[in-house]
Parts: sequence; structure tokens; C-alpha cells
Amino acid sequence: MSDYEEWIGREFEAQDRITPRMLREFRATLPGLLGPGEVPAGFHWCLSPEALDYEHLGRDGHPQPGIFLPKLPLPRRMWAGGEIEVIAPLHVEDTVHKSSVIRKVTFKQGRSGDLGFVEVDHSYSVDGAVRIRERQDLVYRADPDPDRPAPEPPQAADWDVIESWTVSPDPVMLFRYSALTFNGHRIHYDGDYARTVEGYDGLVVHGPMQSVWMQNLAAQILGRQARFFRYRGLSPLTVGYDVKVEARREDDILDLRVRRRADNVVTMSARAEL
Repeated sequence: MSDYEEWIGREFEAQDRITPRMLREFRATLPGLLGPGEVPAGFHWCLSPEALDYEHLGRDGHPQPGIFLPKLPLPRRMWAGGEIEVIAPLHVEDTVHKSSVIRKVTFKQGRSGDLGFVEVDHSYSVDGAVRIRERQDLVYRADPDPDRPAPEPPQAADWDVIESWTVSPDPVMLFRYSALTFNGHRIHYDGDYARTVEGYDGLVVHGPMQSVWMQNLAAQILGRQARFFRYRGLSPLTVGYDVKVEARREDDILDLRVRRRADNVVTMSARAEL
């Protein structure tokens, strides 16, 4: 761990403006999957993306580790989950200042092998006032081992579902969301790479996009964005599966999930609170 102590507390600053064009493209990418609000829930992930020259990209299309994020001895990086606190909504034409800081680097043994985790805090401010605070959990893992059996994916329990959306993600949706967030990760558009290098069944649906679905279903039920939203990736979702985005309610708390219809596997779960 001493190899990564110098990364703890490292900060990065960026600034971006919310334009009508950006919002129009966000809505066109996710028709019927957005809740109320001038700026829908989850849009902040389109702001201030990492934009590096090709020479600074890794084999997977991500920025090379060691620039913004530490270089862990594990080659595959994914977004594992996180927590969002919405203090006040964003608006069209807001100039948003994004501040990011690396908080923690940890390692553990998971069902699929060695895992490294990097915890990053972000804040999004307008005119000096914080609108959104966020923690992102990034996971690093080894290349797939063909001799190691894949872990059993989690099956959906019976829920008293109060509202749901059906989503059929396809390559066009994935391309558009990658473009909105300037995400170069090849698993979302290069099927051969996704299968032969990273070991997936096909093109992988973005974890953040699945979170956006759940954030907006929660906003539709609650009438506004949830104050606190916690989410966690559980199993990969690849193109070819239709899913249900589902919610159940207990008082002011919503449990949400993305469930593959064909085999009842839960790919992401979340909890939203007013």
C-alpha cells in the first residue's frame, strides 16, 4: 500500500457549462427513461470528462493509469458503484466547477480473483455553492482466467414492484452514451475486444447508464431527484438482454434494481432516499 500513499489526497479541477445541445442529446439517447427536472438525474456525468490525446490512452481506450488514477497491478478497470448526494438541482447554462480527490486505495480477494479499489470523491459547484457531492468506487481486476469458473450471478428475489421500465439496450444506445460522456472504454463498442481480451459475452452496457435509469425511475416516483442515491454493480449486462428497471418502496426509501428478463439476473442495485 505504501506504493499508493502519494496518490491519496491528489486533487483535480475542471469546469464545464450545461448547454441546450448537451441536454437535447442526453434526452435523445434515453427517451422514456428520464424523470422530471430541467436537468435530469445523472446528467452530471456528461460534464468535464477526461479528454486526453491518443498517446495517453491504454489498451482499453481509458486514460492510461498513472495520470489521473494510480497504476494498480491489475489491467481491467470498471465502475463498481458509488453514492450521490443532490443538494440542489442543476440548470441549463450553469457553469459547473468539478473538483475531484482520490480518497482511498484498497485491495481484496473477490469471487473472481484479486481486486483493487480506488475511491474518488467529486463535488459539482455553481458560483461557489456545491450542488452535488459524489463518491465513485472504481474496481481493477486481472484479465480473465479461462480455467477459473465464473461466479454465480445474483438472482432477483420476489419484489412488490410499484413501477418499472423495460429497456432494450443496443449498440446505438451504447455508442451515444459513450459519446455523451467521452468514454473510450472499448468494451462498449468493440465486440471483439470485449469478448477476446476482457472475457465478456458481447458489448457491455455502461454501469453509469444503468445507474442513470434507476436514478430517473426514482425521480419519477418521488417527483424530484432523490437526495441520497447509493448504487452497486453486481453482474455484467451485455447487449442482447432486455431488462426491467424496477422499484419497490418502504416509507421514503426506494429500493431499485436492473433485472435481466431472460434469466432473472440482477446486474445493478440501488437505494434512493428523500
